Amino acid sequence: MILAAIEIGEKLPPLKGEFLNGRDAQLPEVAAGKVAFVAMGFTYKSRFAVEDFAKRFRADFGKEPRATFFEVPVIGGMAVMGKWFIDSGMRRGTPKEDHEHVITVYGGAGEWKRRMGYQAEAAAYLFVLDPQGKVAWKHTGPFTEGAYRDLAAQMKKLLL
Repeated sequence: MILAAIEIGEKLPPLKGEFLNGRDAQLPEVAAGKVAFVAMGFTYKSRFAVEDFAKRFRADFGKEPRATFFEVPVIGGMAVMGKWFIDSGMRRGTPKEDHEHVITVYGGAGEWKRRMGYQAEAAAYLFVLDPQGKVAWKHTGPFTEGAYRDLAAQMKKLLL
């Protein structure tokens, strides 16, 4: 079954994975009641764009109690076999206080790539969820000031 692309205004379909601390996680449920920024990546190269957006988001919105964020590496193919190695490397490279802001998804990468309109391996696939879990904004690409300004404006609008 081919799933349709995720559109603005629709509720995010269930995205299941694990936090870095090993606890099960499912979006949009773990973000319920908050405005959530979600940065997905599908390759090692996308990690840099995802981290750039997340770092800036943390600096600007990290203390806002009505907002949250999630970095979501989606890992498919043969890389799934390296789960232990991948997870332990991410745990070492991520501050402990952010372990529940990283949701690792193993499997289903092909379907999520289709849903997110996968274009480039180094791109971040971003969206903002409103408190009900509906997609309010989305963007694909590298970190740029313009893209971040759009993200921040959407966050501020939803937090009014």
